[in-house]
Amino acid sequence: MSRPTEPRPAEPRRPDLRFRLTTAFQRYVANPFMRRLPFHTLLETTGRVSGLPRRTPLGGRRVGDSFWLVSEFGERSQYVRNIQADPRVRVRIGGRWHSGIAHPLPDDDPVARLRTLPKANSAAVKALGTRLLTVRVDLTD
Repeated sequence: MSRPTEPRPAEPRRPDLRFRLTTAFQRYVANPFMRRLPFHTLLETTGRVSGLPRRTPLGGRRVGDSFWLVSEFGERSQYVRNIQADPRVRVRIGGRWHSGIAHPLPDDDPVARLRTLPKANSAAVKALGTRLLTVRVDLTD
């Protein structure tokens, strides 16, 4: 006679090792260095919890009155989460700050978009990224 089996508890989600290693390296090594370079592109968002300015070095390209970038971890990226809470941002391009409104574009093809952006950054985003997401910043000044 067989006993009714109880459902097994769901297995805990395995941490995404690539995400954890990449974000730790960026947070503690790469970003502090890159933020100090006077002409490196920075995205400034407002922290969704703290309300403080958060500056993230990134790659992208200005096209007309828009700045395009691809987030390697999509909605898991802290700056994307900050944009979702408050889309008003600033972007430092060539040493000059520009205000803008950021728009995550889940329907855009991020792999095709990367082909139009700077090659070195695009290669890193493709190699390390797990959930690519295109973001367009409409520059207001």
